Amino acid sequence: MASPAKKWPSREGFTADVLGKLISRTLLCPWKMVPLLALAQYTDKGREFISTRPHLLKALRTLAALAVLSRVGTWLDRRAINNGQLDHYDWNREVVLLTGGSGGIGHKVAQMLGERGIKVAILDITPPTETLPNSVRYFECDITSPAHIKEVANAIRASFGRPTILINNAGILTGKTILGTTESTTRRMFEVNTFAHYWLAQEFLPDMISANHGMVVTVASQAGYTVTPNMVDYSASKAAAIAFHEGLAAELVTRYQAPRVRTVLVTQGFTRTPLIGVLTPEDTWFNPLLHPETVAEGIVQQVLTGESGNVVLPGSAGYLCHRLRGYPLWLQHGLRCRLEQLVRAS
Repeated sequence: MASPAKKWPSREGFTADVLGKLISRTLLCPWKMVPLLALAQYTDKGREFISTRPHLLKALRTLAALAVLSRVGTWLDRRAINNGQLDHYDWNREVVLLTGGSGGIGHKVAQMLGERGIKVAILDITPPTETLPNSVRYFECDITSPAHIKEVANAIRASFGRPTILINNAGILTGKTILGTTESTTRRMFEVNTFAHYWLAQEFLPDMISANHGMVVTVASQAGYTVTPNMVDYSASKAAAIAFHEGLAAELVTRYQAPRVRTVLVTQGFTRTPLIGVLTPEDTWFNPLLHPETVAEGIVQQVLTGESGNVVLPGSAGYLCHRLRGYPLWLQHGLRCRLEQLVRAS
């Protein structure tokens, strides 16, 4: 199936995310606002222009200060999560291990990496239905079975090389209420969405730690921050995946002395894949339904930086989701009840 044409200014059209990025690149860009402020204060024409517009000068000062503080905060965050250390990635030698790569977001990630000639090993229970680049190989694997993971891992190392990047992308969703689900369904949900992250890390992380080089990408969901009716088990499994990411990042430094092994967290909103076929999420200006290519691009771009980071898509809704726990309880509860309307099972 052909990818949808990328509309201007995004595949999703003009959304709150697009507006936010525009503001960030203009009004909150220090490389634009600080020079403007300097021109206004330290040139004859600037002082003459601003003398009759005192409110404009105040606005310039405020925007320049916010722009600088924002960029300093971003720099501090980036330095902290990368433990103040740089690392080099040779994309002719790196091997990416990608779960759930036969369809949906994972398939697009495999395609984008493969088109760059990067070696990708797909782990899935079904083979890809579409042709992928020559550097991408499929390995049938039940990622809920540590024994099967070990068996496939040996085959990958023997024929493809030692994986240096692990992308935990596989996930399932059923859209059942707490009383409407079954024991086997709930167990399967956590086995795929949460436990598999541990089994895969236990198999592939030791090599990364030994080399003090590698990356673990955790594809979670914004549902991990907002417990949502009709998919409480999914939200809980993704919240556990977020905790896995956060704990892994700290253990790599404090317990394993591997500060250059990177950790990436992906928290995306609802995406146009078969995964949401059982739900009826709204497609709004503030919280649009994402195309899988949009999420895949976000993942690939972060991986190619060779750095730890958080990929939040869309950033508009993600900004609110990440801060939900700090809201007053009445607002938290009201938002969760509102979400039931947005994701009511069809």
